[in-house]
Amino acid sequence: MDTESVRLFVLAADKLNISAAGRELGMAPSMASAKLAKLERLLGADLLHRSTRKVALSLEGADFLPYAKEILAQEDAARAALGHGDATVTGTLRFTAPSTFAQLYIAPILPEFLQLHPGITLDLRLTDMEFDLIQGSFDLALRNSTLSDSSLKGRKLANDMRILCASPEYLNQQGTPSHPDDLATHQFIVFKEPALIKFVGYDGSTEEFDPRLTKSRLIVDDGLSQKVATIAGAGISMNSLWSVHRELADGSLIHVLPDYTIDDQTGLWLIYPKSNVLTVKVRVFIDFLIERIGDSPIWPDYTLAKPVI
Repeated sequence: MDTESVRLFVLAADKLNISAAGRELGMAPSMASAKLAKLERLLGADLLHRSTRKVALSLEGADFLPYAKEILAQEDAARAALGHGDATVTGTLRFTAPSTFAQLYIAPILPEFLQLHPGITLDLRLTDMEFDLIQGSFDLALRNSTLSDSSLKGRKLANDMRILCASPEYLNQQGTPSHPDDLATHQFIVFKEPALIKFVGYDGSTEEFDPRLTKSRLIVDDGLSQKVATIAGAGISMNSLWSVHRELADGSLIHVLPDYTIDDQTGLWLIYPKSNVLTVKVRVFIDFLIERIGDSPIWPDYTLAKPVI
């Protein structure tokens, strides 16, 4: 397939003007029309409806368009890998990520990325609310969850170990749980909609705990606010290790039930819609985040406590 014809089709679909698309590629109108007609004969479908007044995308053309963009993206990426083509990556990249993680780990390294790629503009939505990627026209998102949506694709950035925490003051006043069943008598800070928590002990034993059965008087939708409230003594909360490792180190938070790990199969995923073309600008941002954050996470490992024999 002639990629120049494919590029012409993508431009014509965007401009809804074959002559204008041809001029952008240095073609005379007659040559542009002939190339598109040849592409349509090859595919066996009319990609554009033409009339004397306007050009419109056909249903077959709409179906073919994302694949055409992918063909061009792959060609550009292949040429760049061989040192050909435009070495400057350009465009606006729409990215959404949880606000707490972004403040701690992404925002501090953005100047470096922008310096490396002066042609890219980042349009960021940093919030613990989850946007619909397709509806919001996002190129990429960071999610700390399981990747279960079949309409999404992604690359894992890092593991997302979660632990229960409380302040020393709270534990001094209310007592320290030694078994998951003890949590039922404690104040539990709930993040968004609570779900069943599965625990695995150092000996392989399993336990379950439902936060909805506790005296939960505080429900939050922001990870940083949850951590601040926990430090202030509002109760016990479940937090990602990347969020609280500094507080664990300085003693402002205590790991609750250290003889158990939480088994929730979550991870930090960089995800994008399957229907979207993974453009060069998205690829370089994914590679940058994995190199700076994910290959060897910049927060410390935390191993399961073992009994003293």
